[in-house]
Amino acid sequence: MSNVLYEKRDGVAYVTLNRPEAMNAIDEATNAELEKVWRDFAADDAVDVAILTGSGRAFCAGADLKTFIPKWEEANMLDVRKNFPHGLGGGLTRGQHRLYKPIIAAINGYAVGAGLEIALACDIRIASEKAKFGVFEVRYGLHQGDGGLVRLVAVAGIGVALDLTLTGREVSAQEALALRLVTRIVPSEELMQAAEETAHMIRCNSRNAVRSAKETILELIGRPLDDGLRLEALYGYSSLGDFADARARLAQFGKK
Repeated sequence: MSNVLYEKRDGVAYVTLNRPEAMNAIDEATNAELEKVWRDFAADDAVDVAILTGSGRAFCAGADLKTFIPKWEEANMLDVRKNFPHGLGGGLTRGQHRLYKPIIAAINGYAVGAGLEIALACDIRIASEKAKFGVFEVRYGLHQGDGGLVRLVAVAGIGVALDLTLTGREVSAQEALALRLVTRIVPSEELMQAAEETAHMIRCNSRNAVRSAKETILELIGRPLDDGLRLEALYGYSSLGDFADARARLAQFGKK
């Protein structure tokens, strides 16, 4: 795979978009490679967490419009319907969004257009101080179509979603933190270390609990309060299984 670098070390999958000459824009080949990567990540029981980043000065500059526009300007509604299970980022935005293993976005530079949609589809977003964000689709006669609006509203609220989407303005890492688009900002040279430390913290927890917690959160989105409380109870208590893992962890804690 040339457009996507994929490596596994110590229970962590490292996924790097590798089209620096195109600021890691997603073309058909890259999307197909990413789809294979996420399927492998989901199936490999030896890895628990993924770190997604980009090579060069961008995380991802969005869809490669040179190939994206010609593909869809001749499309019909059936083509659109067939595309529902195949969102950008190899399906991370839509289609493979039900991965219950956590994915950390290490945002090293520009995350704009569909690149922002992909970042928002990750579970934890850590940004370099040099990172830039923006809903740039509107600059080119488009708007988000791969989960960007849904997740932007969920993450940052309607007001922020309207502001960023209607203006198409660039957002600094510092403002992105204030808008809750990211959870942390770190110096550029410390970005991967911060992502790896976060991955390690996740891996120190119960695998079943982590995956069940992510699944539960995804299920709770948009639910009425009573439905959400029932689902949380159902998923939370059933995730304990035979209590063996909980008992072992409690015993280990007691020894400390």
